[in-house]
Amino acid sequence: MVELKTDTSIDAMYEAGQVVASAPTAVRKAAGVGVSLLELDEVARDVLRSAGASSPFLGYRPSFAPTPFPAVICASVNDAIVHGIPDTYRLRDGDLVSIDCGAELGGWVGDSAISFIVGTPRPADVRLVETAERALAAGIAAAVVGNRIGDIAHAIGTVCRAAGYGIPDGFGGHGIGRRMHEDPSVPNEGRPGRGMPLRHGMALAIEPMVIGGGTDVFHAAPDGWTLRTHDGSRAAHAEHTVAITESGPRVLTARDAG
Repeated sequence: MVELKTDTSIDAMYEAGQVVASAPTAVRKAAGVGVSLLELDEVARDVLRSAGASSPFLGYRPSFAPTPFPAVICASVNDAIVHGIPDTYRLRDGDLVSIDCGAELGGWVGDSAISFIVGTPRPADVRLVETAERALAAGIAAAVVGNRIGDIAHAIGTVCRAAGYGIPDGFGGHGIGRRMHEDPSVPNEGRPGRGMPLRHGMALAIEPMVIGGGTDVFHAAPDGWTLRTHDGSRAAHAEHTVAITESGPRVLTARDAG
């Protein structure tokens, strides 16, 4: 069941979203050669603590997970697509890193993800990250009253496929509000004009995931959380929490360019 948010609730979600926006930005600034993923998680924890927010990731355990998630960020490196668990791995020059973070503030949740390259970038990785961001922008642009979920999915998929990239089947965005995962699901590929109509007050986490090798195949790592590309190619992930309004999509997790 989809919960339509009031304008007041959307404003409250924006406050949570701004905490989310600041966390990946702080993590990206702290990331560098030799910095561990656990250290990046601590940076995000500090941001949440300073804002008086809690993490919807920490302790989260969906049906597929063997253990509760132990961190406040997902840190996915190189061939990891999403859900990477921060550990003692220290970043190396040229690593492609995706950081996914959420925050709960005042009973409302925001969720966002960025991908970036540590140190010296490879042109192929730059293109991969840029494509994920373009797909996200296309999905957001389609998130307007009168469109349908399929229009968002089609916009994302068109950008990713045109670039020659794969899309992990069965993983995509979702509704969001009082809980991190609510109805409806928001696929990263689909047919325009299909699916649930978009209405004022819907709140969605729109999140393209792209596989550089062009295949859609992936596998779960032994930790039961991390999804990795089957061919070892690199992946990128981008996400914003967006409210559907009569005046257009409102990005609740918009962040500074830095």
